[in-house]
Amino acid sequence: MLSMERSLELGNMTRVQEFILLGLSTSPETREVLFAVFLTLYLLTLLENASSPSLACSHTELHKPMYFFLGNLSCLEMCYVSVTMPSLLAGLWTGPYHVPFTACMTQLFFFITLICTECTLLASMACDRYVAICRPLHYLLLMRPQVCLGLAGTSWLGGLLVSVAKTACIASLSYCGPNVLNHFFCDVSPLLNLSCTHVALTELVDFLSAIVIFCGTLLVSLASYSAIGVTVLRMPSAAARRKAFSTCASHLVVVGIFYLAALFIYCRPSRIRSMDLNKLLSVVYTVATPMCNPVIYCLRNREVHAALLRTLRWT
Repeated sequence: MLSMERSLELGNMTRVQEFILLGLSTSPETREVLFAVFLTLYLLTLLENASSPSLACSHTELHKPMYFFLGNLSCLEMCYVSVTMPSLLAGLWTGPYHVPFTACMTQLFFFITLICTECTLLASMACDRYVAICRPLHYLLLMRPQVCLGLAGTSWLGGLLVSVAKTACIASLSYCGPNVLNHFFCDVSPLLNLSCTHVALTELVDFLSAIVIFCGTLLVSLASYSAIGVTVLRMPSAAARRKAFSTCASHLVVVGIFYLAALFIYCRPSRIRSMDLNKLLSVVYTVATPMCNPVIYCLRNREVHAALLRTLRWT
C-alpha cells in the first residue's frame, strides 16, 4: 500500500524537462577571460589531434601498431572535447544556461562512451608497449593488423555498451526539482544528486562499471608496465635501457594523470559532495589531457618529427 502511494506521489510530481548548468564561473569578468582561454585551448586541441592521424596515414614509416592506436586515441580526443567543450564555452559566454533533458542525456551518453573507450585504448597501448619491449621477436606476429583492429574495435564497442547501460539507468530516474547542475556539462554525479527517487541500483551499476572499466584497464596497464620495468632493469646496456624507457615514459605520464583524476571521481558508489573539486578535476581530464596527449606522445617522437618536417617541406 505504501509503495502504491509512493508511486502515485511520484506520478503527480512534475518531471524536470530541462537542467540549468552553472558552468565554471558566475562572474562576468572572469567568464570573458576564461572564454578566450578555453576557446583557444579547444581549437589548439583539435589542430593537434587532427595532425597525428593525418601524419600516420600519409607516411608509410608510421604504419605501425603504436601509431594506429595513437590515431584512434587522437580521433577519440577530438570527439571527447567536442562533447564537453561546447557546453563549457556556452556557459562562459552566456552564464548559467538551460539544457533540455534529452540533450543532457545525449551528452552524458557520448561522454560515458568516450571515457570508457579511452580507458580500454590506454590499456591496449600498454599491451602494445609490453609486447614491443618484452617480446620483440614476436612483435609483428602478436600485434599484426587483425589483432590491432580487434583491440580497437573492442575498445569502442565496450565503451558503447557500458554507456548504454549507465545512461539508461540515469535517464530512468525521476527528476522533480531542483534542476540546477553545479557543473559545466551533464555528468553522472551531479545528475544523481538531483534525483528525487532511490538511486541505489543506478549507483550499483555505476560502481560495477567503474570496477570493470576503470580498475580493470588500470590493472592491465600496471601489469604491463611492471613487466616492462623488470625487463628494462635486466638489460645489460644503459643505452638500451634509456631507449626502452623513453618509448614508455610518455604513455605512463598520460595514464597516470588520466586515471588519478578519473578514479578519484568515478570509482566510488557514493555521490560526490565537493562539486567545485569535481569541476576542477573534470577540467583536467576533459581539457588538459586531450590537449597534452599529442605533445607528449607524438611531438617528442623522432619518427613523427621527421614526418612532420617532410610534410612542412612539401607544403
